[in-house]
Amino acid sequence: MTIRAAIMTAPEAPIELWDLDDPELELGSVLLQTVASEVCGTDVHLYHGRLEGVPYPIVPGHVSVGRVLETREVKTDALGADLNQGDEVTFYDVHEVCNNCYYCTVAQQHNRCPHRRVYGITYSALDGPLGGWAERIYLKPGVRVMKLPEGVTADDVIGGGCGLFTGFAAVERSELAMGDTVVVQGSGPVGLAAAAFAVLRGAGTVVVIGAPRSRLDLARQLGADIVLSIEDDSAGVRAETIRDITSGRGADVVIEASGNPAAVSEGLDLLRDGGTYVVGGHYTDTGSVMINPHLHINRKHADIRGQWGTDFRHTVRALRLLAKYRERLGFDRVIGGRYGLAQAEAALHDVASLRVTKAVIDPALNP
Repeated sequence: MTIRAAIMTAPEAPIELWDLDDPELELGSVLLQTVASEVCGTDVHLYHGRLEGVPYPIVPGHVSVGRVLETREVKTDALGADLNQGDEVTFYDVHEVCNNCYYCTVAQQHNRCPHRRVYGITYSALDGPLGGWAERIYLKPGVRVMKLPEGVTADDVIGGGCGLFTGFAAVERSELAMGDTVVVQGSGPVGLAAAAFAVLRGAGTVVVIGAPRSRLDLARQLGADIVLSIEDDSAGVRAETIRDITSGRGADVVIEASGNPAAVSEGLDLLRDGGTYVVGGHYTDTGSVMINPHLHINRKHADIRGQWGTDFRHTVRALRLLAKYRERLGFDRVIGGRYGLAQAEAALHDVASLRVTKAVIDPALNP
């Protein structure tokens, strides 16, 4: 048998449909039938060649949900739950960290391990179906698989997608306190998730800055108290609004989730003295920005933190909260379009142009 997959052969090249060989299962491996895979901002960056070291051709799709077809001596998921044929699961996309280097053993930053590989990004399509834009996904031995919590659907997970876990990680990194005023810069999947989890963590007021209006409407549905448009509200109006709601001090926490360098200087302007600024949206290099070290950092006594990618604990804990607060979070509302493998390129363009917030690849739509 073969596996139909949507292949990104090179930056800017048309997406092609290939037939890949069914893998021979190694001891400790799992084969999934793909239920849904996301198209996220990282996939757009991959399409435009903005990530280094990508072994094109690749099968994109680094956050996916699948149904267990077959396992090779794998009895439980990564948390010890029984794993059976037909179970719906997701998996942590980072794999093959060495657990031996400085970053793994001392710094405890596994996502900085030089041996790190990522499904849908750093595996070649020539190595097999190692991404979600395919009928089936091969999970190599050691990939951390998680059964979906009871009541959680594929749409719940993929509606949040990569942003679900990155937004959670950014909020955790901020260490925001109950009652804090939080500004989230960006209303894409990462920003929407960050706003939702900031609300759950007990923020007093959550402000989301972004565009277009449809995404700001989603931000309100996910719990944002105030939304400000980068299209309709000037930077001066945005700053005045933040000053007004904080008695002139500025926000306790600002989370950058836009991927736009210009957001950084504005975000530091919106931060109160002694506040915390988390940069979570710059997964790729999108350029430089001018800041004033005296005004933005030193005199302000700002605490500036980066959050690049996620760890497995973010996946586990975000899914736990999603299970408990599924109706309140409602990430399935973020899905703006569903596409078969043959429409993968159209999905990329729709995400890049902001026509949809979250696009879902469903191989069953055009088998």
